[in-house]
Amino acid sequence: MTQVLMPFGSTSLPAVSRRTLGAALVGAAAALFVRAAPALAQSPDNAELTAAIETLRQGLFAADKAKLDAVTAENMSYGHSAGRIENKTEFIAAVLARKAVVKSLAFTEPKQAITGNSAIARHFYESESEEAGKTTKIKIGVLQVWQKIDGKWKLYARQAHILPA
Repeated sequence: MTQVLMPFGSTSLPAVSRRTLGAALVGAAAALFVRAAPALAQSPDNAELTAAIETLRQGLFAADKAKLDAVTAENMSYGHSAGRIENKTEFIAAVLARKAVVKSLAFTEPKQAITGNSAIARHFYESESEEAGKTTKIKIGVLQVWQKIDGKWKLYARQAHILPA
């Protein structure tokens, strides 16, 4: 099929077969899908980071020393919403020594971005715990900085903050 150039302002269009139009639409849809596919599938690094964050959540919930140790960097800085800052040893010791029974712990509305061997993760930390018959509910914001060390994602820094009222 040859296309004829029309003078400016002309309302006539060259004839296009349904087969040609259909092929063009299928091609355009395929191109859009191929461009969107990386956003739909999670990269291996992203999946590994998500798994490391979940291991941290599980370790906090169950006061599991092995899980907490596995996903934290040796020189980690762990900041609490009240301003207290702990290193790795202090952080793990505090989790293991807590008196409250954690009934639930969720990291909600997660967002993460990876650049090379570094990653930033944000989420809300929502928990319910009980101590001496008193139930406490917490919802705070959290920023985490992760670093890939020896092929594994490790929590390098964490800072919690109180949410606006």
